[in-house]
Amino acid sequence: MKKKTNILLIYTGGTIGMVKDYKTGALKAFNFEELVKNIPELKQLDCNLRGVSFDDPIDSSNMNPHYWAVIASIIEEHYHDNDGFVVLHGSDTMSYSASALSFMLENLEKPVIFTGSQLPIGDLRTDAKENLITSIEIAALQKRGKPVLQEVGLYFEYKLYRANRTTKINAEHFEAFDSLNYPPLVESGVHLKVHQNYLIKKVTKNKSLRVHKKMDNRVAILKLFPGINQNVLQSVLDIPDLKALILETYGAGNAPMDEWFLNAIKKAVENGLHIINVTQCSGGSVFMGHYETSEKLKEMQLVNGKDITTEAAITKAMYLLGTGVPDKLFKTIFETPLRGEMV
Repeated sequence: MKKKTNILLIYTGGTIGMVKDYKTGALKAFNFEELVKNIPELKQLDCNLRGVSFDDPIDSSNMNPHYWAVIASIIEEHYHDNDGFVVLHGSDTMSYSASALSFMLENLEKPVIFTGSQLPIGDLRTDAKENLITSIEIAALQKRGKPVLQEVGLYFEYKLYRANRTTKINAEHFEAFDSLNYPPLVESGVHLKVHQNYLIKKVTKNKSLRVHKKMDNRVAILKLFPGINQNVLQSVLDIPDLKALILETYGAGNAPMDEWFLNAIKKAVENGLHIINVTQCSGGSVFMGHYETSEKLKEMQLVNGKDITTEAAITKAMYLLGTGVPDKLFKTIFETPLRGEMV
């Protein structure tokens, strides 16, 4: 007889975990029993479901590295008793959290799937049921007794993406997320279509899970814009104890050629600030040196963010700083794909 898989639901907060009080119209957080009551289809799934919740569920706008460590600790505590994990999370910062967890969970050999919804579970037109049910089904997929998915994913509106490749693209549509530089891992239609060639290939197997809970938030993001002035740039570069800066540049990694701009960036790098060049375009890649406007940045030894998303870049920087990577190795390690987050 086939053994049922064990899936743990982790509720952090967000719309997906809200049920409507039809007397008042107010939204309130569910407990696990209410969830099953609102989605009776869960009983038809061929797996054992259990649920844990944050003591105080939060709006995802309040998400921060402390809560990422809480999610990581829950997964660590229940890792050996479960075959997969589904994290219910508000959509606004889901790509940040899912990217962060992809770095924090080293040697992961089980699925961790983030999902959420644009409408509450109790709403007539909710997208919560499909997102949750399919996320559980994907987390429960097994082949020869091993999970099919062995990485952190994000499922929304019929597609499972690699978590650290995603970004939220729409505040209103059900298709709220996209992965512009990497194809979906799984697509949901009449059947679940798993794209095996796109899944992370495990080079070394049977390594113990390592959970990194220290994330260093001495980081910042600066998006370039036409007309940016010296005071704005310098105020960011002069942030006390700043260790890494995600610089969102134009196109393929281009920036102004003004002398004051280049001098300020050069001085910051010489003083030990790690500046990561990431494109502010939704898709595509940084290609430093392709144009004259990025050649100077290349000469200054800016970190090449290649095709990484801003969400993955900021959380990868936090992760590397938190693990104590030596300054002289930061650039080399950042430019190396660790969890499939970049080419």
